[in-house]
Amino acid sequence: MLRRSFRYFSPSLAKFPFLALSLAAIAGFACAEPPRPPKADHPILGSWAFAVPGTNCQETYSMRPNGTTLVTSGEEVTESVYEVDDKASPKGFFKITDVIVRGNGKKDCSGEVTQVGQKATNYIRFDPSGDTMIMCRDESLNSCFGPLRRVRGQNT
Repeated sequence: MLRRSFRYFSPSLAKFPFLALSLAAIAGFACAEPPRPPKADHPILGSWAFAVPGTNCQETYSMRPNGTTLVTSGEEVTESVYEVDDKASPKGFFKITDVIVRGNGKKDCSGEVTQVGQKATNYIRFDPSGDTMIMCRDESLNSCFGPLRRVRGQNT
């Protein structure tokens, strides 16, 4: 979510480029409003892992209580700020917005470099256990990627 650029959207989980979860450039970050942190018991909090289909690469999303994320994907490490709805919509999705504020300039699992300043809005849906989630472009299951699985022992 949680992140800079979710590039693995589709019902079949095949990867293709997608502009997604990101935040504000470091220069713009100082002028931007600080994120509204999620509520203390929000299910998004903690670390999430995604095994990228067709690769030996994994992405990890650490969703911090202060409204920031740390994402690793391949050699790339990015940080972003995010805001997420406190409650799920009637359709069961949480809207999340994200802006990339910092990156190390290295390639992610798709071989691309996520640009600082990239912004995204996505919709997250959790399974009943809260240990698995998917991320979608809109409030439907037509264009999603995942599952992302909770990493126990890391902020959870």
